[in-house]
Amino acid sequence: MRQYMEVKNNYNDAIVLFRMGDFYETFNNDAKIVAKTLGIVLTKRSNGAAADVPLAGFPYHSLDNYLHKLVNAGYRVAICEQVEDPKLAKGIVKREVIEVVTPGTITAEQALDQKSNQYLCSIHFGKKLSGYAVLDQSTGEFYLGECSPERLTEALRKFAPREVLIAESLVYSTSDWYNNLKPFITKIEDWIFNYDQCYKTLLNHFSVKSLKGFGCDELNEGVIAAGTIFYHVTESLSG
Repeated sequence: MRQYMEVKNNYNDAIVLFRMGDFYETFNNDAKIVAKTLGIVLTKRSNGAAADVPLAGFPYHSLDNYLHKLVNAGYRVAICEQVEDPKLAKGIVKREVIEVVTPGTITAEQALDQKSNQYLCSIHFGKKLSGYAVLDQSTGEFYLGECSPERLTEALRKFAPREVLIAESLVYSTSDWYNNLKPFITKIEDWIFNYDQCYKTLLNHFSVKSLKGFGCDELNEGVIAAGTIFYHVTESLSG
């Protein structure tokens, strides 16, 4: 359990799917949530002198199906894989989180709702204008723009984003766009919403030397929102 707890402490805002042989296992409160959400059996595992630990798991080949259900229920999921051959391991098999999946970043083909887009959105509030960027990783669709704060709900409504990235210092619960759209919220550290850094992120992502060809070179708030999206996606895929 020590290895699991080390992983869980680093991803305490996510359900950790912990690979053990041919199964993904969950423990403690994660197990209770998973059992209830997926309709699978909740059991217990002996923890030595300590109290029994709640346990729920499923076969590894069922991941896409169950991942879809967990994410659709509004949970962030960290996938922790075995990264060495158990037969060659000296002691405990090495494991690492290889991906963190959220409503806006889920890409597995079987896990996607083919009837609707899975838009991930980022919002940045400037002094006068609000910047927004929207990405669907399954189709490659990408948009960015700016508008007055009063028109933000209108601008986002047509996308119906599954997940919205905002600065962690931002109070959103009383905002008009939040009350109207009710998206899954992911808070991002404030320092990431930096124009120079986000501009560079976009240049690197699109392999260009300028954003002028995209018609967004002067959309400062939109560029910040867009750069934040690609930063988040990269971090999610790297665990």
